[in-house]
Order: sequence, then C-alpha cells, then structure tokens
Amino acid sequence: MTAPKVEKSEDEWRAVLSPEQFRVLREKGTELRGTGEYDKFYGEGIYNCGGCGTPLYKSTTKFDSGCGWPAFYEGFPGAINRSSCVSLTLMEGGLRSPALLVVDT
Repeated sequence: MTAPKVEKSEDEWRAVLSPEQFRVLREKGTELRGTGEYDKFYGEGIYNCGGCGTPLYKSTTKFDSGCGWPAFYEGFPGAINRSSCVSLTLMEGGLRSPALLVVDT
C-alpha cells in the first residue's frame, strides 16, 4: 500500500492545520520531548496522519523507547519513510512519519 499523495498549497495547508501541526507537518519541526499526547498512550487502534488521515501504524507496533516520543517498530507498507539521519530521528534506522499522529480507535 502506498500512501496517497495529497497536493495542497501552503496556504491551503495553513487553512486546515493548527500552527503547531503546520510547523511539524510542513516544516519538519518536532514536538518537545515528552509533551505529545501519544507518548504514553497505549490504547488500541490505528495511528493516522494528522494532516491527511492516512493510516501509519497499528497500536500493536508501539513500544516505549524512552526517547520521549511515540515509537513504532513497523509502519503500514508505503505509509512512512525510513531514515538513519540523526537530525530526523534519535535512533539509528528510526521511523519518521511525515505527520503528527491521530489515533482512530
């Protein structure tokens, strides 16, 4: 499964995202460590992109990495990008989704 490409102008994204969502989703920002609502959340469901709603992770793949951000050992095929770039992730081979998460339970 490949995530559908969503094409919107920056102004269109600004109209549908909060300033924090825009910073993280469009400008590759990050939340402060330990401040995200899903860091310690372990309810069942699917974690979806906060911008377009694309399913990213199953809750059964979430684990406590101790890094202060939600961590998953596997994403839906084609829905996430793998990176070993330390500026994007704190763990070698970590998964970085291009989006904030929203849980659909």
